[in-house]
Amino acid sequence: MEEIVNGADGSELIEQARIRREKLKKLSEEGNNPYLKTKYSVTARSGQVKGDFSAWEGREVSVAGRLMSRRVMGKASFSHIRDGEGDIQIYVTRQDVGEDVYASYKKDYDIGDIVGVVGTVFRTQTGEVTIHATHLEMLTKSLLPLPEKYNGLQNVDMKYRLRHVDLIMNSDVRETFARRAAILREIRAYLDGHGYMEVETPVLLTLEIGADARPFRTHHNALDIDMYLRIETELYLKRLIVGGYEKVYEVGRIFRNEGMDSSHNPEFTTIEMYQAYVDYKYMMDFIEGLYKHVAEKVCGTLEVPFRGNVIDLSHWERLTMTEAVKKYSGVDFAALSSDEEARAAAAEHGVELEDGKDTKGHILSAFFDAFVEDKLIQPTFIYDYPVEISPLAKRKPEDPSMTERYEYFICGMEMGNAFSELNDPIDQRARMEEQAAKKRAQGANAEVDEDFLNALEYGMPPTGGLGMGVDRLVMLLTDSASIRDVLLFPTMKPKK
Repeated sequence: MEEIVNGADGSELIEQARIRREKLKKLSEEGNNPYLKTKYSVTARSGQVKGDFSAWEGREVSVAGRLMSRRVMGKASFSHIRDGEGDIQIYVTRQDVGEDVYASYKKDYDIGDIVGVVGTVFRTQTGEVTIHATHLEMLTKSLLPLPEKYNGLQNVDMKYRLRHVDLIMNSDVRETFARRAAILREIRAYLDGHGYMEVETPVLLTLEIGADARPFRTHHNALDIDMYLRIETELYLKRLIVGGYEKVYEVGRIFRNEGMDSSHNPEFTTIEMYQAYVDYKYMMDFIEGLYKHVAEKVCGTLEVPFRGNVIDLSHWERLTMTEAVKKYSGVDFAALSSDEEARAAAAEHGVELEDGKDTKGHILSAFFDAFVEDKLIQPTFIYDYPVEISPLAKRKPEDPSMTERYEYFICGMEMGNAFSELNDPIDQRARMEEQAAKKRAQGANAEVDEDFLNALEYGMPPTGGLGMGVDRLVMLLTDSASIRDVLLFPTMKPKK
């Protein structure tokens, strides 16, 4: 915890905390315990007053916030308090607040305390908008010191662990999460405006499906069964398409028991959307339009900085996976006629293959990972994926080895995934059974979702579906290097 007070050792922190507790005890004994306050009337906020000074000048206002600075100068003092809209200066004098209150302000108040102030708005000789206090009271006593003003929290690990302190000290961090909220609001506005209905589907599932992602497992005591946190929202949303809704979406929290890095967290947010009677190329146009809408509304521009690049969201390249691999590796998979030829190409180009994944389709995907993905800096759709890696996508009628699927990439990072959804229950069963068998061979308790297959047998219309990562979109539109920077409370290993 000494990281909170940069440069202070543990004993200094303990001493500061001890002094603050003594001040609290003194206040309580005097009948001024700040924790007994239940409410405070706030009539103005810092942003309002500073943003339209002429409308507030000379008016009495009541403000509240955290004490962030204090300059005591005998019978008069200046301080800054921080509320939800920013900082504002207050001017406190012994004459106006009273001798006892002013004495307490000098001796009992600390940086970090939450205070209420009533006073008149004016501008100082230096031009700073200020509130001349006539009433001052402590609303909450802060028992731990804030970090040193100009350095804040320097340790990145502590910034994530002590997000509440990071938010107090860093306006840029507060702006990131305000922008995240705006991004979600504009996504919903775009989808709602196109006739989509927002729905909610189960988070706890009764079976581990055969998908590639590894789930978290828990136990339901009343039913005495193991249950699994969802790794996607797809299968339930498709059942709603079967049920007659033609446009649905869900903002869903997803859980995957996998590794962590700058673009992966075990729990994250996606938006999946499904629309009847359209295909994956329609969904390409749709997601491009959504990104442009959100960027213009939230950032005011289609050119956004990200990871040292200027990303132009007004132009999106479109390549098949085969075209992309040929462009960046020189290998033309359209000219390879067998799995053996594909394996020879992999050996020649040093592409490592996973056990059991040595078909032409798997190898095409491996080439993409090795030669293409990190080259896709500007927005790019990669479409027509091998059937081996696309168990829920519809086959291309003219080439059954490929599916009508795309992913889109920005700065080498996959941002979303879309299909012309597979609605053939017989083909779907065969692919799910194969996928589940492979996972069981690896020791997983994978099953086929019979309820979903049963729903498909009632008939699902031709459907376009898309899933996009919300956290990665927020990273893009806030120029954040890590997914942890856009999650208020990222997953952290407990620290003793």
